[in-house]
Amino acid sequence: MEKKEECKPCPEGQVRRDGQCVMPEVTFTAFVMSLNTSALFHLGEISDPATGEKNLDLVLAKHTIDTLKLIEDKTKGNLNGEEQDILKHILYDLKMRYVAKADKKK
Repeated sequence: MEKKEECKPCPEGQVRRDGQCVMPEVTFTAFVMSLNTSALFHLGEISDPATGEKNLDLVLAKHTIDTLKLIEDKTKGNLNGEEQDILKHILYDLKMRYVAKADKKK
């Protein structure tokens, strides 16, 4: 009788595919979501996984938002509808969060 290996969690950032831990597929949406997570982290919306602390860094948050805006501008006309919508909505959400945090900091 073959012994089944216990299903251990995958290392951070990896997903399970066909019983193996692998990096997720590289897609435009995954790339945008990664930048969104980075911006949310710098806006203090997501805790640092190592310390559990939330830190606010408006300079890095703005840099990430500006990067997403650059991507939006440079990919205009080359994205499908879903990709355009995700990018547009993420940018709007991040800009609103940024303004709210920046106003509180004043």
